[in-house]
Amino acid sequence: MGVAVAGRKLAALPALGWWLVVVGAVRLGFALSGFFDARAVRAGTYSGTHVTDVHGRTVGVWTLLSCTLCFMCAFNLENRPLCAATLLSFVYAYGHFVVEYLVYRTITAASLGTLGFFAVPSIIWTIFHWRNALGHHRAATKQS
Repeated sequence: MGVAVAGRKLAALPALGWWLVVVGAVRLGFALSGFFDARAVRAGTYSGTHVTDVHGRTVGVWTLLSCTLCFMCAFNLENRPLCAATLLSFVYAYGHFVVEYLVYRTITAASLGTLGFFAVPSIIWTIFHWRNALGHHRAATKQS
């Protein structure tokens, strides 16, 4: 019965929910690679610096947390605090990578672009969702 309910919820996801599931899946794959092989983190993101096993696992945990936020938000798009936390996770993570590129030069422009492919649309789409769906809901609730 639980599988059937999960299947119905997945089928009923709006486009933003599907996008967050895809981004969460990509993040999950990267998180797992960070747990098992720091070279994957170095090759995938931090090509301009030495990455230790501890650093790889730390990046893995950080990415796993953001993956969890994506999945939770995808199935709870009406939850304002969860949407805010997910939005901020994209802003903080991409902001971190922009600083790593511009200031510390530990990632390449190609890595920044790849990360931006997922982060920038997620940020913009979540802001639009916030303003249009969640903002309207709040305004309608105040008028009632």
